[in-house]
Amino acid sequence: MRSDTEFAALAEPFRPELLAHCYRMLGSIHEAEDLVQDTYLRAWRAFDRFEGRSSLRRWLYAIATRRCLTALEKRPRRPVPSGLGAPSDDHRTALAPDEPAMLWLQPVPDALLDGDDPAAVVAGRAGVRLALIAALQLLPARQRAVLTLRDVLAFRTAEVAEILGTTTTAVDGVLRRARARLAEAGPVEEDLAEPDEESRRALLDDYVEAFARADPAALIELLRADVELEMPPTPTWFTGRDAVLGFLAAVVLRSPGLWRMVPTHANGQPACVVYRRSAAGRYEAYGVQVLTLIGPRVARITSFNDPSLVPTFGLAPALTS
Repeated sequence: MRSDTEFAALAEPFRPELLAHCYRMLGSIHEAEDLVQDTYLRAWRAFDRFEGRSSLRRWLYAIATRRCLTALEKRPRRPVPSGLGAPSDDHRTALAPDEPAMLWLQPVPDALLDGDDPAAVVAGRAGVRLALIAALQLLPARQRAVLTLRDVLAFRTAEVAEILGTTTTAVDGVLRRARARLAEAGPVEEDLAEPDEESRRALLDDYVEAFARADPAALIELLRADVELEMPPTPTWFTGRDAVLGFLAAVVLRSPGLWRMVPTHANGQPACVVYRRSAAGRYEAYGVQVLTLIGPRVARITSFNDPSLVPTFGLAPALTS
């Protein structure tokens, strides 16, 4: 009988990349963590029967992928507002009512995708940019699985067939349909021309400071002319620097000290954990903003206004000072 220690030593290094895989499939970090935990429980129970005819990594991916497919049978896709309707280029547009009952896409903290094995870190962080995760939500579950296994994780066609319990011919057919459907959704840039790390930190610091001072004018040089802003669970979203800055000035940046933002990273992108000052004077969790950069400026602000995301980033639900 194999020991628990042996199982942990062999299987645990793959946890970060399996978490990323389940996140790509589900679009939710909360659900992905639950599915990975379930995967490890099932793998531990079956470890004595693992005969090594495939690699342990591939065996774990098979369990995780099948669990994700089962979970997706009863769950709708997780969109972002830009996947539901057209944007507004006028900041005076009345906001549609929030839809908290809808299952929205969630961000993933980069820190959860890191581990002790550098190869696992690379595999975990591959293909988690928000644009790709949002596009994957447009695909049927099986197409999503095949495309991520082949194009993101670079498993061979025969390996994907083994993971999914199907044939190589079937995998090729599903992959063609998935790629075609993704192409119809528009280009998904995985290698955007971003600034170097030092420039990214400086931009993020300036962005945080502008929110702290409630100074929309300080954002002018940070945002592209075609910048977009979306704020799930609010379906309304804005396009164009005038509309975005107009909305922020009129609705968000109304008084200095209202917002406190903690710089972080999510989906391989610069991000901020957001707190809002309450009437009692303490800062309470508000959500997470993820910035998409093209060159030295912000091309998209995705503000996930969901306080339940904050603990996922290892931060407290409230700050006293």
